Amino acid sequence: MSEPFLLRALLAGLGLAIVAAPLGCFVVWRRMAYYGETVAQAGLIGVAVGLALSLNLTASVLIVTLAVSGLLVVLSRQQVVPFDTLLGLLAHAALALGVIAASLVRGPQLDLMAFLFGDIFAITYVDLRWITLGGLAALAALAWIWRPLLALSVHEDLAAAEGTSTERTKMVFVLVLALVVAIAIKIVGVLLTIAFLIMPAAAARPLSETPEQMALFAAIFGMLSVAIGLFLSISLDTPGGPSIVLMLAVFFVVSIFPTVLRRGR
Repeated sequence: MSEPFLLRALLAGLGLAIVAAPLGCFVVWRRMAYYGETVAQAGLIGVAVGLALSLNLTASVLIVTLAVSGLLVVLSRQQVVPFDTLLGLLAHAALALGVIAASLVRGPQLDLMAFLFGDIFAITYVDLRWITLGGLAALAALAWIWRPLLALSVHEDLAAAEGTSTERTKMVFVLVLALVVAIAIKIVGVLLTIAFLIMPAAAARPLSETPEQMALFAAIFGMLSVAIGLFLSISLDTPGGPSIVLMLAVFFVVSIFPTVLRRGR
């Protein structure tokens, strides 16, 4: 870890794990995995826009993910097509459009695999600043809406009846989700970002008795996965992002296995 690129990779991964943990819990509770996937895959369009206009890629991805999040909030109000079907259509359309747009960008050849699956070892000090500032902003916003968002996740109609500002809470949540997705894409890539949000929370759920405990366990699982995944990546010469996600999957299997055994008896 004396190598600067390894230290940057570790700090970036640990920072993302801490930020993604509480947000991922709400993604799991509110069954928004496909929603997050749609926003993440739209991030590739932001990559293409950033390259075409010579913008900071994290900033351009953030702009696109925020725009897509706002569009999804509006489309969720229509009753013509089931929302999960609409998300499936938009997720694949966004990914296809992003790949095509990236292929049309002039200039140096785009390493598409790096954006699809991440390149955590290419993290720069500028990226670390984005992760730090964006992560702190995301955590602050999530702390602000924690109680009303938790009430919405338990029973939305009851929360509205008790005076919770449902629309404002939902909007802040999707904006935070878009911000974290924009940060995560550089680390674990478009296709693995949603896994980083869901897997730690899913692994923590069988072991937790309170929402706060679940967020804490999710952060611990995420940080352990980052450390072990990077160690395996360096030792076995495997890609960093997928190695981390594989460790997240291992933690999930280990945490849920006792529950499966008990129900099988």
